[in-house]
Amino acid sequence: MWHAAFLLLAAGLSVSLARPHLKPLSSEMVDYINNVNTTWKSGHNFRNVDFSYVQKLCGTMLKGPKLPVMVQYAGDLDLPEEFDSRENWPTCPTLKEIRDQGSCGSCWAFGAAEAMSDRVCIHSNAKVSVEISSEDLLSCCESCGMGCNGGYPSAAWDFWTNEGLVSGGLYDSHIGCRPYTIPPCEHHVNGSRPSCTGEGGETPRCVQKCEAGYKPSYKQDKHFGKTSYSVPSEEDQIKYEIYKNGPVEGAFTVFDDFLLYKSGVYQHVSGSAVGGHAIKILGWGEEDGVPYWLCANSWNTDWGDNGFFKFLRGSDHCGIESEIVAGIPK
Repeated sequence: MWHAAFLLLAAGLSVSLARPHLKPLSSEMVDYINNVNTTWKSGHNFRNVDFSYVQKLCGTMLKGPKLPVMVQYAGDLDLPEEFDSRENWPTCPTLKEIRDQGSCGSCWAFGAAEAMSDRVCIHSNAKVSVEISSEDLLSCCESCGMGCNGGYPSAAWDFWTNEGLVSGGLYDSHIGCRPYTIPPCEHHVNGSRPSCTGEGGETPRCVQKCEAGYKPSYKQDKHFGKTSYSVPSEEDQIKYEIYKNGPVEGAFTVFDDFLLYKSGVYQHVSGSAVGGHAIKILGWGEEDGVPYWLCANSWNTDWGDNGFFKFLRGSDHCGIESEIVAGIPK
């Protein structure tokens, strides 16, 4: 008995010794990931960035309050092997958009506002095309958490159904009622944007009026959800929800190596947990026999695969399948 326990301990030690402790964002970690021949390739997405800035980006509080669970899929539908919302609803432009949360832990609001925007278009048969304001959600939803210091995706969808959200595009876009006011920052050494620091990123004030020159009024510009709900963590339930109603918001634990993702199907290989992060899931597929979820991040287009990434599907990897929330527009 003792001998077996010792062998188990020794096996555990050999695994932990085989995984070297590598500095986050370092070239050593990039090389290590690319040499272990995993299902994805790594590279530098953040070149002149404080690690505190990256920690701040992961602003989703996991295992928070739950919305009612919506079970829809009874197994009577042949779900396709692969599905991409961008191709299925080509007349909805927000499906292709990648946003930038800037130096603020507002991913919980971004994943929600992005999926809501897509669903407003999808459910109106592309008659209504709107960018739901991340700013309005981030700054006005007090029940959602702590603004730039983190929030709950489920509370964001609940707020949409109860209070509604106005329109608002990217930083400095002057699109919609309340565009985002936190500037994007420069992830790379030689770029035109200001550098990324962990400081700043204070939550914008909840201003209940549209920017100058925008009509209709703030109150008239509100878009509401009819329902909001949790999606069961079974793979087919999540697929069916996306297939039928459009992208969903998901959340997972980010590890150091995810920051270095470039292509392929991400799975955790190296490094420690950084924090909880929310994203939009817009489809699924397989790459070289590895099942994945197709996701959109909110760290600008110079991160990952033009802002998008593929994430290991079907094993609740890093908790990706256990935090899915969605809703139907009014």
